[in-house]
Amino acid sequence: MTDTTSKGKILIFVGNDYEDMELQYPKYRLIEAGYDVIVAGLEKAGTVYHGKHGYPQVSDACVDDLKSEDFVGLVVPGGWMPDKLRRDAQVLKLTKEINDAGKMVASICHGPWIDISAGIVKGITYTCTPGIKDDVNNAGGTWVDKPLVVDGNHVTSRKPDDLPEFAKGMLQVLDG
Repeated sequence: MTDTTSKGKILIFVGNDYEDMELQYPKYRLIEAGYDVIVAGLEKAGTVYHGKHGYPQVSDACVDDLKSEDFVGLVVPGGWMPDKLRRDAQVLKLTKEINDAGKMVASICHGPWIDISAGIVKGITYTCTPGIKDDVNNAGGTWVDKPLVVDGNHVTSRKPDDLPEFAKGMLQVLDG
């Protein structure tokens, strides 16, 4: 018998040039753990986005149609996508509101660019790709070079090779 009780909804941002594994691995790990995952981009639901390595991802929703209170957490994959999405006011609003409610914000690789633009990094220890460590530090965060950092409701990792630790960190924060 299958348990159909959801532990809650997780929002994952998507846009062209997302890092393929940094979206897919957390998506399926969270589904496996009992969460409903909503993948949302800037265009209407059903839009096909392509990862850096060509993997297609169909969106479930448009960020403009979402409310932060409907989610228990947020996952921000890396790739070049975060640099584009961080320019969108609704992406930043959702990120800030989810964080301010104490809900999980999990970012990997270049994902913290969105957190930086949402103004939620100050005073938080982060890891991410070394290419944006100055951005984290300049935003008032503290960058460290580790596979996983959990600081309060923030979960961060550096790269696709860190995904197993990243998933453990997400579930640690989500499940207590």
